[in-house]
Amino acid sequence: MIKSLKKLFSAPETEHDKPDARDLAIAATALMVQLSRVDNDEDERELQAIVDCSIKAHQVTREEAEEILSHALDHAEDATSLYEFTGQLNEYLDQEGKQLLLESIWHVALADDRVDKYEEHLIRRMADLLHLNHREFIQARHKAESARS
Repeated sequence: MIKSLKKLFSAPETEHDKPDARDLAIAATALMVQLSRVDNDEDERELQAIVDCSIKAHQVTREEAEEILSHALDHAEDATSLYEFTGQLNEYLDQEGKQLLLESIWHVALADDRVDKYEEHLIRRMADLLHLNHREFIQARHKAESARS
């Protein structure tokens, strides 16, 4: 896992060093873990939503998604800023990919049937760091809410 994190956060030298789906899943999971902890009420439903979103978005197995989540939870306190995750995601995701990621983040926020003001604020910061505008922020929320209905 440490090798994957080092690989993810080091600058790629060639096109062959482009992160694979698992590397992007690590960065996306780290963002979602930060969100799950912001309201000081980490809920099992949120953690399950993180695993489900990783499987769907990054084509990793359930076991890989659970392993990534476990390591992200263990190292969540070590994160110094959201930029260390969003910077890498910005480099490799197109606008549509970033909006799908934001939709997944909204799924995590909605998993416990309430969106805390701290969660919404953090999601807005993540959207800004992912270079998503307000319209895209709102669209991602509406899509996540519609999927729950």
